[in-house]
Amino acid sequence: MAESAKKVLFVNSEIFPYVPENEISQLGRNLPHGIQELRHEIRSFMPRYGCINERKNQLHEVIRLSGMNIIIGDVDRPLVIKVASIAAARLQVYFIDNEDYFKRKFIYTDAGGQYFADNGERAIFFARGVLETVKKLRWAPDIIHCNGWISQLLPVYLKKIYKDDPIFSNSKIVLSLYGDTPRQSFSPGFRETIAFGQLKPEDIALPDEVTGIELAKFAAGYADGVIIGSEQVGQELCDFALGLPVPVLPYDAKAHADGSYVEQYNSFYEKI
Repeated sequence: MAESAKKVLFVNSEIFPYVPENEISQLGRNLPHGIQELRHEIRSFMPRYGCINERKNQLHEVIRLSGMNIIIGDVDRPLVIKVASIAAARLQVYFIDNEDYFKRKFIYTDAGGQYFADNGERAIFFARGVLETVKKLRWAPDIIHCNGWISQLLPVYLKKIYKDDPIFSNSKIVLSLYGDTPRQSFSPGFRETIAFGQLKPEDIALPDEVTGIELAKFAAGYADGVIIGSEQVGQELCDFALGLPVPVLPYDAKAHADGSYVEQYNSFYEKI
């Protein structure tokens, strides 16, 4: 970008304290706050997993943003938008909710550690829900920063479906890669389910059996910049990212330890 990003949209898989603290949820909490402290305007989204205590965290539904249905396969899924604030950071968080996809008490796996069969559909719903909600907010982001595998369908939707929408016509995608890549393949038919509108299955460069690695590569192929967000990212993904014709920011353990990664990321946004 030719000038400092004024509006940054964070699409997070996890944000602390709404889910347990880990590498991704900690960044989901601290990075938007740090970018906001640098005098940029931010919006932050995550799924409303069923393990989130709505009363304790003071979530409430935003009626003016809710009420739309998202069709996945042949089924209409109601989109519910909730919001809460992290007072200590002066940070507002929007939650994408749906009774069928996000009520369960576990995040990605059941009590036995098996990935939910509809995880692919949940990722579709989350990505499309974020984009439709931002349209309703009439808030045009300069940078959209995707963090966590469940956000990885947003890049293709932005570039293939929403690129001509005035809200997103100038938006650039930054994709952070972590060690959260699903170990199990998505359900059969996932590639076909991704398609909607003018985006046809034959336009989606994924194999019939989609693995977490394939999804991450697919997302990176639509990004304007890639950040290696963890030392847990496998060599295959790192090599793939480095082979793309876009800027790549390597992982810097020291910067993540002392918090200076916020300035690094802000400078990276300027390159996009």
